[in-house]
Amino acid sequence: MIGIKLAYYRKKDWKRFVKIIDDRESMHDTWIEWHKAFLKAKRDLISQGFEVEDIEVDLDELTNYCKMRGIKNDGKARSQFVQTK
Repeated sequence: MIGIKLAYYRKKDWKRFVKIIDDRESMHDTWIEWHKAFLKAKRDLISQGFEVEDIEVDLDELTNYCKMRGIKNDGKARSQFVQTK
């Protein structure tokens, strides 16, 4: 079975999260909207036979990951970050 890691953002971190990312315009407006999309993506992947692992994102770690690599905190960087977990 192929495993897929999905980034999970805590509700209490949401306001800070959207302030630190570089692609705010492509992110959901609220944590609730994001969480609904997250659950749907997870269900879809599981129904396709993938094993899904939720990776709780530490915002400080994410920020440092991007700074150390000199990259923007965007969807691509967050995806790469989660795969290192």
